[in-house]
Amino acid sequence: MAIGVGSVAVLVNDAEKAIVWYRDVLGFEVVNAVGHAVFLRPRGGGTMIHLCSECDSWGNDKPGGRTGVWLQCGPLRTAKDEKTGIVIVASDPDAVEKTYKELRSKGVRFSEELKTEWWGKMAIMQDPEGNEFEIS
Repeated sequence: MAIGVGSVAVLVNDAEKAIVWYRDVLGFEVVNAVGHAVFLRPRGGGTMIHLCSECDSWGNDKPGGRTGVWLQCGPLRTAKDEKTGIVIVASDPDAVEKTYKELRSKGVRFSEELKTEWWGKMAIMQDPEGNEFEIS
């Protein structure tokens, strides 16, 4: 039985350039580097990402596009849609907006700008390879 997520792979063409960006822009720390793989995580812990340089396991995959990875920006809170009863967990909206502005000031590209949803705030950011991450 799975008990957690060890890492999430993110394909990159230039691992050295990607390490600098994830470290200096997002504040991640390098945990380990083995062959084509570099493991990083948010400072203080959390699920790691695995920057995966080109290798045989890529098949027809390539860097760029939606990763499906959600980057938590601050304390979690729950929100309930009064019409449907759906409950969702997301980062505090003020923390999301603060993170968005900080990343913008560092030159991070966004494929979806900051917007307000019934459950909070969110945006879709891109790393230099075009991999997209949700901040919410």
